Amino acid sequence: MAVLGILGGSGIYEIAGLKDATWRRVASPFGETSDEFLCGVLDGLEVVFVPRHGRGHRHSPTSINYRANIDALKRCGVTDILSLSACGSLREDLPPGHFVVVDQFIDRTFARDKSFFGDGLVAHVSMAHPTCNRLAEAVHACAKQAGFPIEFGGTYLAMEGPQFSSLAESRLNRSWGCDVIGMTNMPEAKLAREAEICYVTVAMVTDFDCWHPDHDHVQVTDVVRVLQENAEKAKTLVKMVAPRLKAARPAPCPAGCDRALEYALITAPAARSPAMAKKLEAVAGRVLKG
Repeated sequence: MAVLGILGGSGIYEIAGLKDATWRRVASPFGETSDEFLCGVLDGLEVVFVPRHGRGHRHSPTSINYRANIDALKRCGVTDILSLSACGSLREDLPPGHFVVVDQFIDRTFARDKSFFGDGLVAHVSMAHPTCNRLAEAVHACAKQAGFPIEFGGTYLAMEGPQFSSLAESRLNRSWGCDVIGMTNMPEAKLAREAEICYVTVAMVTDFDCWHPDHDHVQVTDVVRVLQENAEKAKTLVKMVAPRLKAARPAPCPAGCDRALEYALITAPAARSPAMAKKLEAVAGRVLKG
């Protein structure tokens, strides 16, 4: 059975329409999650919602405990993650209000824990194709049906923040062929892959980055308005995606997301740290028990 995890970004702090909705704290050996998780049922599909920044937006992109969030989602039985993220646009033809189903990332963050693994238990997963195409197609189809402006495929540059880019950085990011820029999808996508959870990002454009000649004329009120409009569209998208995911979840995942650790563990069984193995029981229990 599919269980959908939703990581809500700026402006998205709850999901309406959940039946039997309850907020509960999920413990993780990697520390405290961003907030309690909102658990419920949406159109027959189990859903676990995480306000990425915490209700009231308490956590900066750098201070979010990404490892705890993903580990706790795994402990809740989540099989699929839909990440909803506000972002800036690096393309003239992706104006505010447009969505992008991201399929590639460039990770420029530097102050975050990026792996569940480490000394005593080393693993290397492939990030060549960092998102699940099955989820991407489902989300894209629902957005098109709803009439939302959305692009299938795009590169998301993850910056550290919390400051926005300088003009020189913004121009550099455009020269690399990036489509959108944000602060939260890394190491989130990497950790979801390590946890063998299917993952997709919908990047929701709130503004042009500072490369754009009209950037300095944009008012904060305009950005907030677009943010709120995007949040409402995102909630509609979730309601549409839920029944589609419930009806069609192949096992195993055609993209191999749920088998990412199959050949990733490098440390020999006899050399593995028992403490690390215990800590990784949710994330990597499938292969550690094998």
